[in-house]
Amino acid sequence: MKNNLNKIICENIRTEIETSGKSKTEIAKALGVSKPTVSQYCSGKIQPSLATLSMLCSFLDCSADDILNIKK
Repeated sequence: MKNNLNKIICENIRTEIETSGKSKTEIAKALGVSKPTVSQYCSGKIQPSLATLSMLCSFLDCSADDILNIKK
């Protein structure tokens, strides 16, 4: 179940980044991480910390609930 959730999270991050119109370079700069790190978030190799996820959501103007697949 954990691996399935990780896959969903990385897919949601990738989707939000793609639909934002912002480049991975812009996102990396805003988050204070490298462009390869942003790529690793998209591929699921690593997960952003909660603080980084918060900054990512703020920068992309999206909900953490959507990325984390939290249903109300």
